[in-house]
Amino acid sequence: MMQNRDMKEAPVVLVIDDDNAVREISRDLLEESDFVVEEARDGAEGLSVFNRVKPDLVLLDVMMPGMDGFTVCRELRKLPGGERTPVLMATGLDDLESINRSYEAGATDFITKPLNWTILAHRIRYMLRASRTLGELHKSEGKNKALLNAIPDLMFHINSDGTILDFKAAKDFDTVFPISGLSGKKLYELLPEEVVPKAIHYIERALQTGETQIFEYQFHFHDTTYTHEARIVVSGEDEVLAIVRDITEHKRAEEQIIYLAYHDTLTGLPNRHSFKNQLTQALTQAKRYDRPLAALNLGLDRFKQINETLGHTVGDLLLKAVTERLENCVRKSDVIARFSNEHIINTVARLGSDEFIILLTEIEDAQDAAKVAQRILEVFSHPFILDYHEVFITASIGITVYPYDGEDVDTLLKNAGTAMYHAKDQGRNNYQFYNQAMNATSLEKLVLENDLRRALDRQQFLVYYQPQLDLRTGAIIGMEALIRWQHPERGLVQPAAFISLAEETGLIVPIGEWVLRTACVQNKAWQAAGFSPFRVTVNLSSSQFRQETLIRTITQALDEAGMDPRYLELELTESNIMKDAETTITMLHELKSMGLRLSIDDFGTGYSSLSYLKRFPFDTVKVDRSFVKNVTTDSDNAAITTAIIAMAHSLNFEVIAEGVETKRELAFLSKHQCDGMQGYLFSPPVPPEQATQFLKEGKHL
Repeated sequence: MMQNRDMKEAPVVLVIDDDNAVREISRDLLEESDFVVEEARDGAEGLSVFNRVKPDLVLLDVMMPGMDGFTVCRELRKLPGGERTPVLMATGLDDLESINRSYEAGATDFITKPLNWTILAHRIRYMLRASRTLGELHKSEGKNKALLNAIPDLMFHINSDGTILDFKAAKDFDTVFPISGLSGKKLYELLPEEVVPKAIHYIERALQTGETQIFEYQFHFHDTTYTHEARIVVSGEDEVLAIVRDITEHKRAEEQIIYLAYHDTLTGLPNRHSFKNQLTQALTQAKRYDRPLAALNLGLDRFKQINETLGHTVGDLLLKAVTERLENCVRKSDVIARFSNEHIINTVARLGSDEFIILLTEIEDAQDAAKVAQRILEVFSHPFILDYHEVFITASIGITVYPYDGEDVDTLLKNAGTAMYHAKDQGRNNYQFYNQAMNATSLEKLVLENDLRRALDRQQFLVYYQPQLDLRTGAIIGMEALIRWQHPERGLVQPAAFISLAEETGLIVPIGEWVLRTACVQNKAWQAAGFSPFRVTVNLSSSQFRQETLIRTITQALDEAGMDPRYLELELTESNIMKDAETTITMLHELKSMGLRLSIDDFGTGYSSLSYLKRFPFDTVKVDRSFVKNVTTDSDNAAITTAIIAMAHSLNFEVIAEGVETKRELAFLSKHQCDGMQGYLFSPPVPPEQATQFLKEGKHL
């Protein structure tokens, strides 16, 4: 896009980028800074425009469809006038490979994405100024031809004893070097004391060999560390030309790139790649000195729930606080290592999400690793105060020890992860040492998970029904729907063997929906067969209950079966409904408005508070089997069961006792006016055909 200005005075910038927004912003910004801007949407168009307008500078994106920026840059350098045109390539800050490839392709410089629009115009002016200087040097005498491969920022003629003969000042160095009075001075008057011998060495070497010498040096000025690159080129019998370039920005970018490549951006801890490098070095030393070392894989328990409940901001704060506590634990070493001075110290790294890994080199035996793990569990027992939230979280820790659990990095890390998941399976908030049996368990779990994922499609699930009886009349008043898995090799698999795995993998949602639909269809079939209508009870998992589509799913199941909502009872556990009480209350009232019945299961095992129970619109309270068992011989169980029945009745709830197995338990429940029961005394969960036979028989008590 050309503008009405003197084209001879306004530099032309060609922007090659497939992103319309980038081109538009670049054009607006550069035109405001008195540049003329030409645009190209891809590499091929960019080369064509370059041939046509011969721009003063090219701003080139690395990643483009078709011909990428590296190819464009290489082809551009082959075009007439393209060999010396400055090319500024835009690449990612954390993409060291792209930066290196940019220079290899012939780029003059790079700029990081996202682009810093504030400095872009200044950066381009700087490159154009350097380009003009380079052009001037190209036309100068033969002794300056060597400067064509450099962008001159500051130039000195220096003789062999380090005396500055003359110089060319550069604006960008005004804050570092004086702009006058350098001629006749010695290098030691200009450079830091420790740099002078290095400079003299390279001057002498250049004069001796005739080859260009390049070296870097650093110095401090106004609390800032600067890095310069000096190119020493022979320019006479006893003198050299020193071209000094400020590469401070490039060095900082390189340091940032390296840091990002090896560290976690949130916590600042080493990442997986960095940790594996450190573990590799530590293993080399451990083998050399015949010493053990340990790797502790730590997983936060239920971290996902904190993220979902309190938000990712609090979750990030928690991860930072966890990092601080872990580092404090590891710094408190129980044993002083006897490695050489080069030994790798204890390290904490973040593997990702809620997983951390700890390397312990300062141990004498496995028990030292156990002491650190126990210390971690103890410090995690104290709450984390985060953004006015008091958060409690526990950790599960798996421990592997070299050389007993593996002698290479991958084996140790894999076994540490296996031990950590075993710690979670053991109830969380504990540590476990790795043993070979865990691999077999993990493999078994993986096979079971794969089978579980196929079970629904292959129609391997069954719904069994356990009758619920009225203690006053003996009639069946309901059926609880309970899932079973007819595995082709394992036979009939009970829920305890696969429900927790279904919850971990998220399969509990489609499985639960299938149970709901199947139970509704079966209940409607019983009604169509002429049996008096009764409720069918379906358990809802926490994951199902939190689904946004829950109301629609239930409505569809009822509509497909043609069943009246009042004959469907949804059962939730006490612990699930308390995860977010206010949201739960809203959802329960919405379900009640549909005409459904609601039941709270396992009552007495969790909060068991009258103050909260009265806020929920339940119809039924189920007494957990752990209290019903031995109710006639255990005074505590008897007292708790009696209290639950009385409390529920005071709130007009129906009470159903689970797990009734003896006539004495039945008599106790009847005496204390419990409304109903289910249990092996009458029947275990049975297939629908057997449940139908019970219905035909009528009363049962």
